[in-house]
Amino acid sequence: RSSVGSSRSTMASGLESYVNHTVSIVTSDGRNFVGTLKGFDQTINLILDDSHERVYSATQGVEQVVLGLHIIRGDNVALVGEMDEALDARLDLSSLRAEPLGQ
Repeated sequence: RSSVGSSRSTMASGLESYVNHTVSIVTSDGRNFVGTLKGFDQTINLILDDSHERVYSATQGVEQVVLGLHIIRGDNVALVGEMDEALDARLDLSSLRAEPLGQ
């Protein structure tokens, strides 16, 4: 139990540098969210602003579902990473095909 608590506190301290930056979050059920990290708590509940979910498909381009202000439960967070906004802007998501994660 103590290792879980210490890994959560390590993750929380690592998230500090991402606040007010654009991040990509992958959840344990394979969903992908992109937005500006506005805050988090000790259980890694994440608050995103200007967010959207990217829905991947093997047969059509990436659908971006606008969410706005959104909270992701910490027990569902698998991965958090900072986005390179310039690189992301160059991607043609309408032509990108990929199997959804977790399928």
